[in-house]
Amino acid sequence: MKFGAPSKHRTHGNFRIHPRFKRSFVRQYNPPTMPYAGLINRYRDFLTNLPNAAAPITLHEGNTPLIPLPRLSAELGADVRAKFEGLNPTGSFKDRGMTVAMTASVAAGAKACICASTGNTAASAAAYAARAGIACYVLIPEGKVATGKLAGAVAYGAAVIQVQGSFDEALALVREISQKRPIALVNSVNPHRLEGQKTAAFELVDALGRAPDWLCLPVGNAGNITAYWKGFVEYHLAGRTESLPQLLGVQAEGAAPLVLGHAVDKPETVATAIRIGRPARGEEALHAAEESDGRIIAVSDTEILAMQQRLAGEGVWCEPASAAGAAGLLKEVHAGRLDVRGKTIVCVVTGHGLKDPDSITSRFAPPQVIPASMEALERLIGS
Repeated sequence: MKFGAPSKHRTHGNFRIHPRFKRSFVRQYNPPTMPYAGLINRYRDFLTNLPNAAAPITLHEGNTPLIPLPRLSAELGADVRAKFEGLNPTGSFKDRGMTVAMTASVAAGAKACICASTGNTAASAAAYAARAGIACYVLIPEGKVATGKLAGAVAYGAAVIQVQGSFDEALALVREISQKRPIALVNSVNPHRLEGQKTAAFELVDALGRAPDWLCLPVGNAGNITAYWKGFVEYHLAGRTESLPQLLGVQAEGAAPLVLGHAVDKPETVATAIRIGRPARGEEALHAAEESDGRIIAVSDTEILAMQQRLAGEGVWCEPASAAGAAGLLKEVHAGRLDVRGKTIVCVVTGHGLKDPDSITSRFAPPQVIPASMEALERLIGS
């Protein structure tokens, strides 16, 4: 071919695409005709009591990654993976339930919503209310909510109200006012919240081809463990999975009413997302654990923070509470109470580390400062 002569092959700049390769590429890599549009769109047939005509209030939540944890897997002799819910739109698993709860509320004519929160529900409710164009009121325990979570609720335009009391007292207030005023309650006592949250169980089965052998997750207000079990059972009854997982629910020792067998009036833990002394769905959580032949245990703040750092070492940075499930798994295995060798284990990592960066920055020294010279850099790094 002479320089400058037209080519029979299609060109892009200085590159030429052979027609045969182009046909093969299009045939093999043509993008899907139905792009992901949120979990309501994907799992609507499984969502109970959601009106057919309800237009989804969605931020394309769900579809979160299932990330292998090779070093933890090697130590335990199992296939351990993290379901990283911190990659939902507002950084936590709460978005799953909120899309369904907000969709149902707006379809019913709601012009405002309200919730009590330790932080993640606040950010999620505020975001989805903003998406729907309705007002949002958030009650939080005074001085007990991580800055990253509070910032989200404020950024999305919610009216944030601090209560001089615990989360449980805040929840009692929002439950009462939602009975007196035409305002939608979007806490996990709202059944639509569980409908959305159960879709994470569907995703796990869809990704693995079956249910995992064990599912390990944090337990605070107890809605999530209840929702996961509901999802696995429904998928099992629909013939999507032959097996069901065993559940390991994990509370913080300073906020472990389901382990202690009684309410905790003043729960205290570094894991703010599960700092709850009277879980709204406690009985359902205990039932789910028992029916799955699993258990609910407690771990210390030290164990939670150690696992938070360990997960970050595998590239998964989460807020402290989100590390509780994996911390509980490690504790049970090391104590000889759980043999997971050869099993598939999923640890639900419920929220991103950016939700509570102070949990990291408050424990570590500031970065070292050096002069802007190669000599100083080499001296610091060493040989």
